[in-house]
Amino acid sequence: MRILGMISGTSHDGIDAGLVAFDLHYAGGTLAGVVEYTAVTPYSRELRARLAKALPPAAVTLAEVCELDTLIGQSFAEAAAMAIKRAGPVDLIVSHGQTVFHWVDGAHARGTLQIGQPAWIAERTGTPVLSDVRVRDITAGGHGAPLVCLLDVLLLAGHPGTAAVLNLGGISNMTVVRGQGDLLAYDIGPGNALIDAVVASRGLNTRGFDEDGRIAASGRVDERLLAVLLDDPYYRLPAPKSTGKELFHAPYVEDAMAKAGVRPDGPDLVATLTELTVRTVAREVTAAGADLLVASGGGCRNRVLVDGLRRALADVTFTFSDEYGAPADGKEAIAFALIGWHTMHGLPGTVPAGTGARAPRVLGTLTPGSEPLVLPAPLSAPPRALTLTRPAVQFLAAADRSKT
Repeated sequence: MRILGMISGTSHDGIDAGLVAFDLHYAGGTLAGVVEYTAVTPYSRELRARLAKALPPAAVTLAEVCELDTLIGQSFAEAAAMAIKRAGPVDLIVSHGQTVFHWVDGAHARGTLQIGQPAWIAERTGTPVLSDVRVRDITAGGHGAPLVCLLDVLLLAGHPGTAAVLNLGGISNMTVVRGQGDLLAYDIGPGNALIDAVVASRGLNTRGFDEDGRIAASGRVDERLLAVLLDDPYYRLPAPKSTGKELFHAPYVEDAMAKAGVRPDGPDLVATLTELTVRTVAREVTAAGADLLVASGGGCRNRVLVDGLRRALADVTFTFSDEYGAPADGKEAIAFALIGWHTMHGLPGTVPAGTGARAPRVLGTLTPGSEPLVLPAPLSAPPRALTLTRPAVQFLAAADRSKT
């Protein structure tokens, strides 16, 4: 079964796609998949600017939400059509869409909203689409995040110690996998979100992010401001927990500077926010007692961030998800392809220990393609492990892979 997973993350700069061919002869135990295609399709500059303008804490009209839902859906449809053109037909497309709001009240998630109308994808490709994959977990008392922990626990099932699997997107999240199958997953805090917000608002890079960490490398950390940032109550909430740009945005940084009584220049501010991510991530990895850190996400291309983590976690083996067959840029898209495989076979796509839900749930809403919707026979047992490989010749889209 060939499944295309697609997502635009909290950096809201484009669409990550990953096509996985899953073993048709799976009968329990270890599921095998071949990652045949990965790509990053940037949003147009106009669409990204319009989306950023609509995100919290901005006020937005329902008319704008409707138009963005259509425009983002059409962008996902074009990215899916390109994937199929390059890599061949697929049996299912899983579209996470674009998160625009994640409603968290204290320790509880109350709702979540992803836009990017899936009917545009189904109409453009003729392929059934699974979408709206987070909310069912929330209805079961979970946070709807991080859903990637399903992939993490299956990929790291054979690790004998304690592994921390880190995603450095707009928000940093981590799955802790212990040798006996024990798991904990949660959002740590800002990954690239605050860095991107400052780079964009101060015009430090026309591309809207700190490319390769160059801006941070030219600045110095303001320890007074860093202390204020580290004191945010979110970091003291127990896991599982989730957050997003509803909390971590440009005005948040302005408030922190006012509280600290400092106003660093652009490079110093970016250096401070980068160090915030380093400190919060390193603190959580250390507290978990991890002997292995497996990183993915756009932040992996920020040399200051990665080097900072290596220094702070000198006793921890540091590697990237590529070593486990999941390209760092495409890991989340691959995770949603895996969730799609579970849904198609009647299996839950959540790990309650990771999201905080009362019980696992089958995820998503299905939009039929051009043919009647036919599902495989349900499976009685989920996989206990996953192996991912990449073919000698892989389909890669000629897309901009320098985003965060």
